[in-house]
Amino acid sequence: MTDDTELVTGIEALEEKLAQARASITKRFIGQETVVDLSLSALLCGGHGLLIGLPGLGKTRLVETLSTVMGLNGHRIQFTPDLMPADILGSEVLETGADGSRTFKFIPGPIFCQLLMADEINRASPRTQSALLQAMQERQVTVAGQDRPLAAPFHVLATQNPIEQEGTYPLPEAQLDRFLVQIDVPYPDRDTERDILLATTGVAEDEAHEVFTAAELVDAQMLLRRMPVGESVMEAILDLVRAFRPEDDSAPEQVRETVAWGPGPRAAQALMLTVRARAMLQGRLAPDVDDVAALAQPVLSHRMALNFAARARGDTLAGLIRSVTEDVTRIEAAA
Repeated sequence: MTDDTELVTGIEALEEKLAQARASITKRFIGQETVVDLSLSALLCGGHGLLIGLPGLGKTRLVETLSTVMGLNGHRIQFTPDLMPADILGSEVLETGADGSRTFKFIPGPIFCQLLMADEINRASPRTQSALLQAMQERQVTVAGQDRPLAAPFHVLATQNPIEQEGTYPLPEAQLDRFLVQIDVPYPDRDTERDILLATTGVAEDEAHEVFTAAELVDAQMLLRRMPVGESVMEAILDLVRAFRPEDDSAPEQVRETVAWGPGPRAAQALMLTVRARAMLQGRLAPDVDDVAALAQPVLSHRMALNFAARARGDTLAGLIRSVTEDVTRIEAAA
């Protein structure tokens, strides 16, 4: 069997398992296919996701369901203003033995898991939020001068309430950049809300079941990185990311007038991975330019900011990203 044949066979088998995972997830998290696909994409790419939505839209339920379906050991942290870094990372305690000897023993914190749910992450102080930075980037933490590796795979799915600002701390840009995608969780449509009422207000609810194991997810992450990306897709990614940098020569006038700072190379890396995940979830063997356009919003929206003048005019990042993405992908598709 050639390498190409092996790759195609592996991708097709993975697509079947992903369909089973989707079906299992929808037993507990009904509808919202885009939210589910973006969350699965974050896990397939080996990255982290930031879920933003109003209370009661099922963000916690989704993360708990993903933990079950993907076979991951999950922990949940409810972020509060008085939460300390040691509450997340763990700490050393002095232990006295039967012979009277004293030694320091490390008690691991909840971060030592495979899927960490950081609930209402913006309620913790910057000092506590920074405790996640090293973990999210390096997959290890340093406690008492000793590096301690985290489990593999390791993912953070954080939630945030977009409207309640009292008692919250904005996430620093360096931490936002560590999230592969920003996943906006909207209200469900009427039919979906009807299904939710019928499924969750009876005597019993359907339960999700395990489809992947942690080892199978790691294999899927490696397989995804082997999926080919065409030259036109790569050029579209480069054109798109550079178009949002106001100091770049290729940036349109609209961006130069409205953007304070644009996305860095990590945004291009995120697009290279997520377009593959989207193609895989849709049963295709390679991504296309449409995937780049579809993922521009979740990949770029938390990696750039409007300047004061643009905010004063009432401009929005969503509108800017949509407009520039349409122009860039249209040009690339025509080429």
